[in-house]
Amino acid sequence: MMILTGMSILAAAAAQAGQVAERSTPMGTVLTDAAGMTLYVFDKDEPGKSNCADSCAVNWPPATADKADKAKAPYSIITRADGSMQWAYGGKPLYRWAKDAKPGDATGDGFRDIWHVAKPMAVPVLLPEPASPMKSGY
Repeated sequence: MMILTGMSILAAAAAQAGQVAERSTPMGTVLTDAAGMTLYVFDKDEPGKSNCADSCAVNWPPATADKADKAKAPYSIITRADGSMQWAYGGKPLYRWAKDAKPGDATGDGFRDIWHVAKPMAVPVLLPEPASPMKSGY
């Protein structure tokens, strides 16, 4: 029963993001495409903007989105300079690595210290400010 629940959670994550899923791996939970290939983020990108084009995009193919795909926060879909659409997570564009051969590979992690496996962000828990004691002028 526990396995089915875990699979349901993963399926829900995949459906929520369209072509992006969260998968448990020895590295922890990572983002993957629908085929289970590891997704990456690029340190030189700007929030909501890809700076990986031309030969970079050959080695690091963007995780492309279709017009029919719908994103739900923290996922989004950005428009690349060439007009194509790309999945992003927390504003960070997502990519595959051309040298990963099979689902679960993560050989691009740490490449040139600017490429990293994409991982879900922890949501901070915001606690209310403690009530300040009432000060009386009396």
